[in-house]
Amino acid sequence: MKGATESTMKKPVTFLCMGVVALSGLILTAGTPAWADEPPGSGKAERHLRNIRQLTAGGKNAEAYFSFDGSRLIFQSTKDPASQTLGACYQMYVMDLDGENIHRVSTGYGTTTCGYFFPGGRRVLYSSTHLAGLQCPPKPKRGPKYRWVLDDHDIFSARLDGRELQRLTFSPGYDAEATVSPNGKKIVFTSVRDGDIDLYAMNIDGTGLQRLTDDVGYDGGAFYSPDSKRIVYRAQHPKTPEEREAYRDLLSRNLVEPGNLELFVMNADGSGKRQVTKNGASNFAPYFHPDGRRIIFASSGPEAAQTKEPALSLSKGRPSFHLYLVNDDGTGLEQITVEGRFNSFPMFSPDGKLLVWVSDRNAKEKGEYNVFLAEWAP
Repeated sequence: MKGATESTMKKPVTFLCMGVVALSGLILTAGTPAWADEPPGSGKAERHLRNIRQLTAGGKNAEAYFSFDGSRLIFQSTKDPASQTLGACYQMYVMDLDGENIHRVSTGYGTTTCGYFFPGGRRVLYSSTHLAGLQCPPKPKRGPKYRWVLDDHDIFSARLDGRELQRLTFSPGYDAEATVSPNGKKIVFTSVRDGDIDLYAMNIDGTGLQRLTDDVGYDGGAFYSPDSKRIVYRAQHPKTPEEREAYRDLLSRNLVEPGNLELFVMNADGSGKRQVTKNGASNFAPYFHPDGRRIIFASSGPEAAQTKEPALSLSKGRPSFHLYLVNDDGTGLEQITVEGRFNSFPMFSPDGKLLVWVSDRNAKEKGEYNVFLAEWAP
């Protein structure tokens, strides 16, 4: 792996993309529920979830993912006093499954996203903007439709104590949303390096780059199947000439509007792409069930798609987001969560016995999101 010192600073470069951080910045302010058979607090059972435990308390905590041995979690949080001083940026942390032994693994500068463990549990992966600037990147102005500028992230590897930082991507702009294949051989990630927002794969040391998608529009948020042979991801592809023109116009101005997202699966080499969801809603954060045939994901649901407004429009009350399970051919949809107004970023433990996700249930303050862990009941 090529190394990079923390003092080696890049010039800020702003690129368009739709990443997990920007998307979560919108959905973590969800409002009126939609697509739940019964409203939150109605008493409807979350029958697949037993012994639910809250692992964090206070602030914004997101994207918690298991280590390969299932003993620890990596997650991003704004709770660090240093990050508050720099503008409430996300930094990356590791903790045990009981919520104890929390310690930071990122630099404490810029903002981070998309943490993941390497095999062996001695190193972690995450994306950071700290080379482009020590402060939090500025947020875009709000408008009638949700837009953002994606910042200059690079993908890094570090030891669990945050030392021996190694840089894995070197192209200008957004390189993020990286996850590691279960066999420990590949990393899949989202990048704007070829002028669009596409998925790429590389070897665990950053070599062997391969472009996996080339459809006009956004492709990202990818995870490998348990056998490492397939990839599930979210996408937004403008279909009409007018939609493509609007997309490219925003791209030329370093802006992106998320709109609706659908889920897709493909082979690990990028072949055999197939659409899973077709509800016109905001579907994201997909992860394969341990059986390799089903997918758990977060969604605003079909009710959001029945309006004339995009699922992520700011002109109406924002929908709620819940977890769902679906077969990889789009059949057999089942709702998993009903409590709270935001549930997302689900991941099964390697043995399939636990589920971790992020939710606003039990929140004491507006804008609070915590990590939850539950036993998975088939």
